[in-house]
Amino acid sequence: MSYIGRFAPTPSGPLHFGSLIAALASFLDARRAGGQWLVRIEDIDPPRCPDGAADTILHQLEAFGLHWDGEVHYQHARHPAYQAALERLVDQGLAYSCSCSRKEWRAHAIYPGWCRQGPLRPDRPLAWRLRSDLGQRPVRWQDRRLGAQCFDPAALGDVVLKRKDGLWAYQLAVVVDDAEQGVTDVVRGTDLLDNTPWQRQLQVALGLPLPRYLHLPLIVGDDGQKLSKQNLAPALPTDDVAVRRLLHRALHCLGQSPDATLADAPVADQLAAATVAWQPDALGTATHRTH
Repeated sequence: MSYIGRFAPTPSGPLHFGSLIAALASFLDARRAGGQWLVRIEDIDPPRCPDGAADTILHQLEAFGLHWDGEVHYQHARHPAYQAALERLVDQGLAYSCSCSRKEWRAHAIYPGWCRQGPLRPDRPLAWRLRSDLGQRPVRWQDRRLGAQCFDPAALGDVVLKRKDGLWAYQLAVVVDDAEQGVTDVVRGTDLLDNTPWQRQLQVALGLPLPRYLHLPLIVGDDGQKLSKQNLAPALPTDDVAVRRLLHRALHCLGQSPDATLADAPVADQLAAATVAWQPDALGTATHRTH
């Protein structure tokens, strides 16, 4: 099976150092395997995606030498495919409409499934949820870094597949698009590890291929918080001098021990050396700080 990897950012703002780590690891993993590396813009939530953010992300990737294969894939154009998948799940009894608000079940750790037999308030706007108590349970897979994983999706709750406002939710969209693009390997942060059980349930229910997963150590700031746009992580630079040095630092964070003589080398030279030397086993288990 030929390798197809991907980087799939949400264009809610520019990429930061944590984003670079995920993009770089997925890029190197694909290139070392002689495979393709795709870019997908996950813009299914327009209110969170300011104009120009997607173009900024693509410009940042190019500045770091992370050139993708083929055309960029945009989720905003994929509504019919998501609807078709939801209808298949409904036909199997694996998805149901839900009228409950978060405020109504806030005393519970997870959504209690009150609408599984039909919406309690059908007059309200309705979301669509996955029946996590049905289908494959428990979900097991072998993570390439973390080893054997086992989760019961029912303990995580009935995740939303389509929101009350009609917008598609991440879990369904990512599964449909990974299959459509033939993705064989997903390399992403450990913060998404507990999303994998729902995604595996959906893949099995929809008869889709099961990608391999590699969940990376998290990158945190000096305050111990995960680097994110919500935490105001600074945007990646695009000027060449800063980019070269930051790329070298990112390789260090990935445990790759890049040659010190390449610290100020052009990004193409750094990436060529890093591809040849790529060792997923060197990623380790620790959460990394930016400094």
